[in-house]
Amino acid sequence: MDDSKMVGGKVKKPGKRGRKPAKIDLKAKLERSRQSARECRARKKLRYQYLEELVSSKERAICALREELEMYKQWCTAMDQGKIPSEIKALLTGDEQKTQGSSTKSSKNNSNQS
Repeated sequence: MDDSKMVGGKVKKPGKRGRKPAKIDLKAKLERSRQSARECRARKKLRYQYLEELVSSKERAICALREELEMYKQWCTAMDQGKIPSEIKALLTGDEQKTQGSSTKSSKNNSNQS
């Protein structure tokens, strides 16, 4: 026995341990790499589209809330001047047909504040 060792009845040869790399076709390896890159770019594109849609929906929500806030500010300034806005009169009289949508939210807010 030259450089080999005897362990448990088996002869071990010196050298690298583990699996020997299989001879992979270079063209196939490059194609797999290209395919992986294409899939990565597609995932990235979808992620950016999702984030852009999310941002635009949040911006629309912010605009709607700003408009609602401006409406409430106008109502407050009108009430400070002694005028009662028609929307609030409709809410107080219970006429829900004139004021639908955001005014129903304000009726809940007004009753909670009282």
